[in-house]
Amino acid sequence: METTGRSYSRHMEDEYQKFIRRMNPPRVVIDNESCKNATIIQVDSANKHGILLEVVQVLTDLNFIVTKAYISSDGGWFMDVFNVTDPEGNKITDEEILDYIRKVLGSETSFTTVGLTSSTDRTVIELIGTDRPGLLSEVCAVLTHLKCNVLNAEVWTHNTRAAFIVQVTDDESGLAVTDSDRLSTIKQMLCNVLKGSNKAREAKTVVSHGAIHTERRLHQMMLEDRDYERNNSDDLADTQRPDVNVVNWYDKDCSVVTVRCKDRPKLLFDTVCTLTDLEYVVFHGHVDAEGPNAYQEYCIRHIDGSPVKSEAERQRVIQCIEAAIERRVSEGLKLELCTTDRIGLLSDVTRIFRENSLQVMRAEVATRGGKAVNTFYVRDASGYPVDFKIIDSIRKEIGQTILKVKVNPQDSNRSPQESPTRFLFGGLFKSKSFCNFSIIRSYS
Repeated sequence: METTGRSYSRHMEDEYQKFIRRMNPPRVVIDNESCKNATIIQVDSANKHGILLEVVQVLTDLNFIVTKAYISSDGGWFMDVFNVTDPEGNKITDEEILDYIRKVLGSETSFTTVGLTSSTDRTVIELIGTDRPGLLSEVCAVLTHLKCNVLNAEVWTHNTRAAFIVQVTDDESGLAVTDSDRLSTIKQMLCNVLKGSNKAREAKTVVSHGAIHTERRLHQMMLEDRDYERNNSDDLADTQRPDVNVVNWYDKDCSVVTVRCKDRPKLLFDTVCTLTDLEYVVFHGHVDAEGPNAYQEYCIRHIDGSPVKSEAERQRVIQCIEAAIERRVSEGLKLELCTTDRIGLLSDVTRIFRENSLQVMRAEVATRGGKAVNTFYVRDASGYPVDFKIIDSIRKEIGQTILKVKVNPQDSNRSPQESPTRFLFGGLFKSKSFCNFSIIRSYS
């Protein structure tokens, strides 16, 4: 009876929140006149837990850069102001985009539909395990062997852990894989790959067909896997870590979180996502990211209304925010591939990386209109910067290029030999090295 009572209470609370939202629909004001360098977006709405993340998620999915933000959601009302630009630093002036923002952020239901990936026509595979050189190559080889075509994928690595979200279809029908026996085989073989020879930590494989927001789900997977826990092999210097601090403001019965670090795209999303998943409410906040560095300040309480209660809790908040920021740091050399998609392409490309001792630290794989649009961040498997003699040997092996080598902004101080901008990997499909690849045996 007690459980039934709690369920009824939660249901009534949800219905009340929906009623309040219908009576007070969100109001969105877009101002392109008041600020010289940015478009100002103001959102006023009835308050609820997670609404800040929903708004930030919409802006992030539109690839907006947030240069300033003012957050206020104390009590029953939510009001946020964001100064945003496009990735090139320009104001948002396209009327179609502005109308889209008004429509989505002014919705009476939920903002979160923007970045969700509907997966009724594809199968979503979630993987998490211990990272090692060649892991992505092995995962892709197994999927190709099992006649799964990779449509989209995102891979993050952090603190010896690797998390994958991969969307696949059957390579014959082009539809989602639904046969239960086949799904069980896929899950088991991928789990064997993730386990490898390291039994110290559990490897997890989940297959689903529900709608997901990939980047938020990756944060949740790594948080659940406790990737924020430091180990003795963690070689990141303290001077490179984000400066995160948490102090209690006793007069206001809240805790204040401050973050100082190098600015980068999606930084605000990463910190707000983590605070939300840790079940904290941001009721006041300020963000300034107009220069190369970012400063974020949040007044938070736990959803039960309490501030941070102990030193252990304080350290956990700090470590989790540090990890959230570090997961997306672009380590290594950035490679961008854009070419006609085909079944097995990802397996072939990552196999060549592996055979030439390149380890993929992060990857974004997408298929758009029959084109494969892939981004890889790679480094030498031994941990050193990429040796461009190896890159040259890859070029000789597979021909001329359709893969661009991009300079990361944080690498701008390196010598030209360390970060040139040039084309690689030409004649990708003409090279004999792309024919008759044998399946990797380590999953058996």
